[in-house]
Parts: sequence; C-alpha cells; structure tokens
Amino acid sequence: MTDDKMYPDALPSGFAVAHWGTHRVERDASGNPSLRPWEGDSNPSPIGLDQLSDEVQALRVRRPAFRKGWLRKGPGDHRDRRGSDSFVELPWDEAFEVVAAELSRVKQEHGNSAIFGGSYGWGSAGRFHHAQSQIHRFLNIIGGYVRGRDSYSYGAGSVIMPHVVAPMEHLLDQHTDWNTLANNTELFVAFGGIPLRNTQMTAGGPGRHRVHGALEVMRARGVRFVNISPLRQDIDGSSKWIPIRPNTDVALMLALIYVLLDDGLENREFLVRFCVGAEEVRAYVLGQKDGIPKTPEWASAITGVPTGEVFALARDMARSKTMINASWSLQRQSHGEQSYWGLVTLASHLGQIGEPGGGFGIGYGTLNSVGSNELRISGPRLSQGKNLVEEFIPVARIADMLLHPGGRYDYDGSSYTYPDIQLVYWAGGNPFHHHQDLNRFMAAWRRPETIIIHEQYWTSSAKAADIVLPASISLERNDIGFASREGQLVAMRKVMDAIGEAKSDFDIFNGIAEKMGKGLDFSEGRTAEEWLEHMYEEFRQKVGAQIQLPSFGDYWQLGRVEFPPSEEPTVLLGGFRADPEKHPLRTPSGRIELYSEKIASFDYDDCPGQATWLEPIEWLGSEKAATFPLHLLSQEPRRRLHSQLDHSPHSREGKIAAREPILLSALDARNRGIKEGDVVRVFNERGACLAGATISDDLLEGVAVIATGAWFDPKEWIPSNPLDKHGNPNALTLDVGSSKLAQATIAQSCLVEISRFAETPPEVTAFDLPKFAK
Repeated sequence: MTDDKMYPDALPSGFAVAHWGTHRVERDASGNPSLRPWEGDSNPSPIGLDQLSDEVQALRVRRPAFRKGWLRKGPGDHRDRRGSDSFVELPWDEAFEVVAAELSRVKQEHGNSAIFGGSYGWGSAGRFHHAQSQIHRFLNIIGGYVRGRDSYSYGAGSVIMPHVVAPMEHLLDQHTDWNTLANNTELFVAFGGIPLRNTQMTAGGPGRHRVHGALEVMRARGVRFVNISPLRQDIDGSSKWIPIRPNTDVALMLALIYVLLDDGLENREFLVRFCVGAEEVRAYVLGQKDGIPKTPEWASAITGVPTGEVFALARDMARSKTMINASWSLQRQSHGEQSYWGLVTLASHLGQIGEPGGGFGIGYGTLNSVGSNELRISGPRLSQGKNLVEEFIPVARIADMLLHPGGRYDYDGSSYTYPDIQLVYWAGGNPFHHHQDLNRFMAAWRRPETIIIHEQYWTSSAKAADIVLPASISLERNDIGFASREGQLVAMRKVMDAIGEAKSDFDIFNGIAEKMGKGLDFSEGRTAEEWLEHMYEEFRQKVGAQIQLPSFGDYWQLGRVEFPPSEEPTVLLGGFRADPEKHPLRTPSGRIELYSEKIASFDYDDCPGQATWLEPIEWLGSEKAATFPLHLLSQEPRRRLHSQLDHSPHSREGKIAAREPILLSALDARNRGIKEGDVVRVFNERGACLAGATISDDLLEGVAVIATGAWFDPKEWIPSNPLDKHGNPNALTLDVGSSKLAQATIAQSCLVEISRFAETPPEVTAFDLPKFAK
C-alpha cells in the first residue's frame, strides 16, 4: 500500500509537464500556484503558462452534464439539437448509473461492434492519466470497441512507408541526430520547410527545446538550407526559398530524378545493392511508360518552379552531402502517399541513405523529439488489455462510417465494411477540430443514438455531445511525465484540487466499471497513486541495464530524473547501409522498394506500384480553380497545440477581430480590396468561415494560409450551416481519402475564394458556456 504522505497536495515548488514543455510550479505567499518555464530549457514555448488563468478556468466543465433532450426522452431523441440544446447537471453517482445503463443497453441490443472508441487526440501529458490508454482499457474490459487506425498527422505515411522502407514510428525514432547533421551535412533540402512552430511540441512533453539551437549550429558550420514551400517563413532563419504550388512536390521530385539520370549523376551502385525497382522508375521518369518524360520543363509547368532552378538544385544535391526532408503536411493531400514514396526514391538516386549527414527525413520540423540524441527507451505504460472487436476504420474515415453503415471501403490491399455505430465514446481529443468538412461531419454526428465525451473545457465537441463528464487537468492529479527521446522522467505532482466536481479519466471509468460489475477488472484493486508506483517499478526493472533509477519514493521527492544522452550518433538506416544482408529492411524484398510488386498487385487506380505524379482532386491546376482560385493551406498554430488552449489569453492575443488570422499575398489581397486587419469571408461549396486578414510578400500568389485549431463556432448547428464565425479551416476542407491504399486525410488539398466581409461581423461565441436547464 502506498503511503499517502508521499503525495502532499501543496509542495512549495515542483515540475509540471505539458505537450509544449516542462514548467516550474511556484507558489506565492498565499499558496496560489503559477507556472514559469523550466530553467534548463534555453528556448521554452510560452504556450500553457497561462493555463491557470481565470479566462482558461472559466470554460471548465464542472459537473456531469446531460443534454436535456437525451436525458428527458431517451437515447436518440432530437439528435438534431446536438450543439444547441441545453444541459442538465447530475451528481456523480447518478451519472455513473446512467452511463453504465446506456453502455449495457447498447451492448445487449447491438453488441460491442456498435461502440466506437473515439480517443484520437493528444489529451493531457502523463503516462498514467493518458486518456487514450484509459478509454481503451475501459472499453476492452467491457467487451471491446471499434477503433480508429493510423493518424490524421501522417496517416498516408503510416501505410505507404512500411511497403517502401520501414514503419513510420521506426523512422521517426531513428532520424539522424542534429549533431551528426551539423558535423556532416552540406545541403539540407526541406520540402515543406522546417517550421519551428511545430517543434514547440512533443507528445508527452519536451525537456529542452532543441531545434532552434540545432539549426543555428548547422548554419554556423556552413550547412546550406533550401526551403521548398509556398511560404518563405516555413524555415526560420536564412535559407534559399524556392516557392512551389501546393500539392506538386512529387512532380518536382521526379524532375530532379530526371536530371540525375540524364546527367549520369545517379548512384547506380546504391540502386543495385540497396533497392528494387530502379529500372521501373527509370522507365517512368524518362517517359518510356507513358510517353511523358518528367523533365524540368514538364515539372515547371506543374509546379511553377523555373526550369533553371530544377537543374541547379539536382546538380547541387548530387555534388553535396545532402539531407532531404519532407514535412508531414506533404502527405496530408490528395495522393499523399506519393510524396513520401517520391522522397525516398529521390534520396535513393542520390545514394546517400544510411550515411552520416545524408539521406532522407520525414519528420524534421514536426516534433521537438525528432533528431534528438537522447536515449531511445520506451516509457512507463498502462496495459490496455485485449480488444475482442476486430472492426476498425482508418481514423480519418469516421464520417463515412457514421453516414454509411454497411458500406464497403478499400484499405491497404483489402476490402472492409463500415460497422453500424450506435454509441460514440470519446476521451482525449476534439473531433470538431481535427476532422474535415465540418458541415458533413455534423450530418454524420447526428447518426449515433448516444455520444459521450470526457472533457475539461466546453469545446465545440463537448457542446455537441449527449453526455459530458468533467475531466481534471494534469495540474489537478499526480502522474509520471515521460516522452520518447526527451531525456527525462518527471514527477508530475498535483498542484491544486480539481475545479468543480471534475475527476480523472481513471476515476470516471472506474466509477462506471463498478456500476457494470467490472470495477476490479478495471482497477485491479489499485488506486491511481498505487498505479503510478506500479508502473514506475515496472519501468525501472525494464531499463535497469541502461539506467539506474532511484526508488519510487526518492524519485517522487527529487521531482525529476535526467537520463544520460546516447553516446553513439544516430544515423537513419545506418545499419542497413553497412550490411543490408545482416540488417535487412522489413519490406518484402528486405530492400528499399522503389517499385512495389505488392502495391501494384492491389490494382488501385489512385496508387500505382511506384512513386507517380497524379493530379490532386483540388489544386491550382484544376478546372475548379477558375471558381475558387486560392489554395488554402492549414498549418499548426504558433500559439496553441492544435485546438488545445485556444481560449487562453496567449492564443486569443493572436486573433484579429477575435478571429483566426489568415495570410494572403500582397497581390491577392490587393486584387480583392482586402487590407491588413480586415475581416474576410473564406468560402467554397462546402462551407465558409470568417477570418482576420494579414498580408505578406513572402507567400506565393494564389495561396492562403490559416492555422488549425480555432474552436468551431457555427452560425447554426445544422449540416447546411452557412458560416463558421471563428476561422476554423475545416469548415472548408475536403473529407475524401488520400487513396484506396491509406484512406488518410487530404486537408491540404483545398481550393477557396476570399472576399472582404462588408457586413457587421457576427459575435464570436466559441468561448461561451452552453445553456443549462433545471
């Protein structure tokens, strides 16, 4: 039994970890807590330092809340009122009874395959109070659930990369470290840039923010950077900017390969020994397959990149130690699989994969942890148990599943059927943030009989649920802070009591499980604090050969344990390069598959057997551009993580007229009579949103850029909603799969038009509380 004295509620100082950084917790003379950056972080993020502010806490969900129509008339009643109905608050014991009864009803009437466990999202940092682990464990205990596979972040990459070279998770964990790049790289070519706004984050929490400093060291040592992006600022600091039309990077990659082949600069030895399919690629690039040589002139017409730039870049890459990198955004587009396949194909022709400083990356500039030289170890984990339900969906196909139960879909070489979902249970995420075409999603959201969500704040997803159970924030509970490749294990001591009647996800699920007769199965007889010690000791034994950790009690009092960094440099695919027979890849051939017989056997018209230029469903070269002539790109915000803390003062200070800023080129703004600070209407046939105009000369004409994460604020909660008032780009994005292979999101393939909003803008109500009934 754990000694309760080990967990004092009001230590004078300590550490807190969030996905955007490690913080110091301090208290004033009255004992009130505040947060400041940890002094060991030379480049801390300001996100989250205001999470104890009155503005943030005012939006907390304080008591279990049930949509009035659902509670009074039963499951399925007036589903069209989700988002606009009032709520009735109940005490916890009654809430546990109602939720347990509803889960039991759905299980009995429809089976567990009618329950969708919507746990996609970052939730809160902490290894035990990890919402995704908690909801999976609970739903498995009661018989299982339909799950989502892959991610919105890199869903296309997750499916294509194991066929071509290796699983995404392996590649991200093995990226060549920044020190090795600084010591060996001469040229760093970044498709999509290396945006530092993304590197404020690591899932589980950064230790030291390293990327800004790493780039400075590389520049000081003479590394040259090339930014291939519509936006100059996609690399912070000096670089050569090559503007490119969105969604056309594959065409440029193919033209670069053409120059290498035409000039005889390809590394033939590498292609023969380490790859399969090079001859197929050669025949396609030279035009022997389709009669279209992929020349720089051909690519220039598609990409807008001048022919001379293509020749010069290819030759510079061939004579330099070159690292080429693609951002995750490149595969979040129509046929997004091709961008990563094209990147690996280009790097293979250069032949520097597995060499220090050369090769390819698919994550530099996406997370703080990518490129770290910190020790590679797997952190403490909560067992999720076994899911007895086999059905799954690619995570970005949730609206298709809800709208078309029984419909068939292709995925990675097989055909599947969408299940008939009657209950959605969500914890740790905000679907009205990350899904596309939100008007369509509202129609889909009306289909299930019941929607349950755990939430800390009254987000749009909470307002659109039937049952909202108040979850505590990380500062209101004890936990273990750990993130892969971040070099630390942090005692996340409880800072304050939970606001209102909020509970941890563990306590909520445990309360429901007890009502369902599954309490002991879920908790295993342990309290949350006992679970922390149990998980810590399991971790301590597992890593004992690498790290000598203190006892749990000593660790908890120390507050933070730092791991020694790895002494050996990390070189992506270095072992494979040294000995491909001893260290084969997990592809069918054991080598890099520039042509995949397996993918070719699927006979997909939208994903051939090798990296191929396929016109996106929406891009500036399509006929649709005559009506909607601007390509809208949605990027990670600088002032929050996705939609987390959008209601914080730090995020709201970045708004224009209370709305999300949208970046336009000077010419595009002038042609539309738009001035800096104007409220503008961004629209296409799927929807519209209001945003605040900001204007730049550093953006390619024909492109607009807006951050994701503004809390969805529809004028009406109906599928034909005419306007999002706050600037959520997913009011406009397209909800179609990347291809039959991955069925991933294509949020970056989106055409719009923008006009100055001449009327009095409607009030933003995204941060208003819902109505409550007695």
